[in-house]
Amino acid sequence: MKGIYTLLIFVSKNINIKIGSLGIIRFKKGIYAYVGSAQNNLEKRIRRHKLKNKIKFWHIDYLLVNNFSKIKKVFYKKANKTEECRIAKKLNKNEIPIPNFGCSDCNCKSHLFKIKNLDSVLKLNMVEL
Repeated sequence: MKGIYTLLIFVSKNINIKIGSLGIIRFKKGIYAYVGSAQNNLEKRIRRHKLKNKIKFWHIDYLLVNNFSKIKKVFYKKANKTEECRIAKKLNKNEIPIPNFGCSDCNCKSHLFKIKNLDSVLKLNMVEL
């Protein structure tokens, strides 16, 4: 299966994490949504995201290996890569973007958002995995 996905991540306490070349980012306790795509084997990508012990390759890996972060839900949609940015831009309207996170290959402000209102994620027309 291929498509785009949104990870709902709970950060259980305020943490500072060095995120590759982005440097140290402060994550406040709360819920975050990360938008990504897997144009080959979406299920394998999601399984990898859930691993705590992995080589850090993407920005999101640095957050997900932290002991105070946990994926709570995964939503997906069969779509091409352009839909990933469309979803990120929708979230950017009402949620708090983490600047430059996960978007080094596009012109989006971010692909990770601190969620103020969970309804904005639930209204994305994606299916829970």
